Amino acid sequence: MLLSLAQWLQTLSPEFGYFRVFQYLTFRAVMAALTGLLIGLAAGPAVIRRLRELKIGQPIRGYGMESHLSKSGTPTMGGVLILLSIAVSTLLWADLSNRFVWIVLLVTLGFGAIGWVDDWRKVVNKDPEGMASREKYIWQSLIGLLAALYLVFSISESSNLRVLELFFNWVRSGFDVNLPPKAGLLLPFIKEVSYPLGVFGFVVLTYLVIVGSSNAVNLTDGLDGLAIMPVVMVGSALGVFAYVVGSSVYSKYLFFPHIPGAGELLIFCAAMAGAGLAFLWFNTHPAQVFMGDVGALALGAALGTIAVIVRQEIVLAIMGGIFVVEALSVMLQVSFFKFTRKHFGEGRRLLKMAPLHHHFEKSGWKETQVVVRFWIITMLLCLVGLSTLKLR
Repeated sequence: MLLSLAQWLQTLSPEFGYFRVFQYLTFRAVMAALTGLLIGLAAGPAVIRRLRELKIGQPIRGYGMESHLSKSGTPTMGGVLILLSIAVSTLLWADLSNRFVWIVLLVTLGFGAIGWVDDWRKVVNKDPEGMASREKYIWQSLIGLLAALYLVFSISESSNLRVLELFFNWVRSGFDVNLPPKAGLLLPFIKEVSYPLGVFGFVVLTYLVIVGSSNAVNLTDGLDGLAIMPVVMVGSALGVFAYVVGSSVYSKYLFFPHIPGAGELLIFCAAMAGAGLAFLWFNTHPAQVFMGDVGALALGAALGTIAVIVRQEIVLAIMGGIFVVEALSVMLQVSFFKFTRKHFGEGRRLLKMAPLHHHFEKSGWKETQVVVRFWIITMLLCLVGLSTLKLR
């Protein structure tokens, strides 16, 4: 919005030439981060106060950690604050004609809406489980598949009309259209190697990345500040990849596919980082507010969508290793319990409690120790991911 305003002012008079600074991605990214941070810090107390007035308190599962019982009633759905900060900051500083900005924003808000309904049912019905898993999965799948179908053709085309034309051509051809090499699966640390996925392969991979990332972040969001800081770090790192693949110069130099328009996602990533840090101000131990599913599902989906656009799905799994391990810990715990119950008549557990962060709490780690150590691990994994920019 501000970019368009600056460009319009420049056409009125040479005196407004200094507004050319708005054309620089780096300048707008810094301003987006600051805007997201200031909105979050300014609106935070009012949002928390309003959540308290509405009695939107977090219900604690009876089989959960005993040390968490004192958190019962802490305002939840604080992810609304994050989404508000991201949306406003992105709309102010991003190029609103950019197709990637809109698809990421719509996916984020769509998954946020699913999380909002889930959280609302938990609060109104006093049910810690919230929305039924099957219902939640159906809505996540719908948004994930729609996003995947759009992205499969928009990676190589900058016009929405051209994307629509390619979609109809794909249908008319009997679902047989080859994608350009830039839409293939890139392997980190290997130069100029991509595996062709085809339309169906790209759609399936995109769907899995978006929905998987969303649920992985949601499972990680179990301790004060545990999920939001890794989201900030991974999102910021993805912003660097977006800047590189969006630049014809840097992408060529670093042997990355050039995806016109992807650089504008740096603005969204910066806004997410600023909004996340603002939320951490209120979410740090002892938390004044929890983000709830409305925040966790949305932020995870945003990371997955950005990773697909910049063709760094594997790098996302590396940098978001904490999210991956947390999700795997739940899957393994449930599978092992069902297997042992079926074959031995008694369900057994691999971990003391899942997700993984609760296992460490049961092992004697304090909550703050788990959180900070997971932050450190994420920081190291992000550095490994960023090293793939050059080590190829």
